[in-house]
Amino acid sequence: MENFSTNIHPTFDQLLDRNDKENLLKQKATCLWLTGLSGSGKTTIAKGLEKKLHNEGYMTQLLDGDNVRTGLCNNLSFSIKDRQENIRRIAELNKLFLEAGVITISCFVSPTIEIREMAKGIIGSDFQEVFINTPLEVCESRDVKGLYAKARKGEIKNFTGIDSPFEAPLNPNIELKTENQSIESSVEDLYSQIIETIKYS
Repeated sequence: MENFSTNIHPTFDQLLDRNDKENLLKQKATCLWLTGLSGSGKTTIAKGLEKKLHNEGYMTQLLDGDNVRTGLCNNLSFSIKDRQENIRRIAELNKLFLEAGVITISCFVSPTIEIREMAKGIIGSDFQEVFINTPLEVCESRDVKGLYAKARKGEIKNFTGIDSPFEAPLNPNIELKTENQSIESSVEDLYSQIIETIKYS
C-alpha cells in the first residue's frame, strides 16, 4: 500500500495567521477542555457558557462527545484504544479552531490522565483543563440518559465510572464542584475564571 504521508506537504507560510484572525474577531482563542464523569454537567455548563460568550460578542465553537461520535468519530468504539483515537482527532480539531481565532469549548469524559496529556500535547499552551468535579453517586442519581442503569445491567461495556476507570485531574487549570451548585452558578464561576484569558488587547 502506498504511503500517502510522503506526498503530504503542509503549508505553514499562510497569508493570514492566527493573530490576523484574532484581530478581526477581537478575542484571544483558547481551548476550554471540560472533563468529568457522564452526568457531571459538562455539556450543560458548556452550553450556558457558550450562550453567555456569544451574547457578549465572542466567536465560539462547542464540541461535545455525543455529537462528535455521530460524525467525525462514528467508527470508534469505547475501548481505551479507540478513546485515545477519539481524543486525538478532537485535539487536532481544536488546534484548527484555535488557528482560526475561535474560542473552543470541548466536553469529553477523556477518562485518563494520559489521554488528556496527549490532547494537551497536541493543542499546546492554549489548553485549559476544566475539571467538572461531581461525585459518581450524584452523576448516577441524575442518569438523564439512562446510561448508568444500562451499565449496571451489563448492557453497556467499558462505561467510565462503572467498569472503566476515571482518573481525576491532578492539577486542573479550573475545578468546578457542582454537587451543591446550580448550573447558573457554575456557568458564572467558569466565566469569571476564563474571561481575562480571552479578552483582546
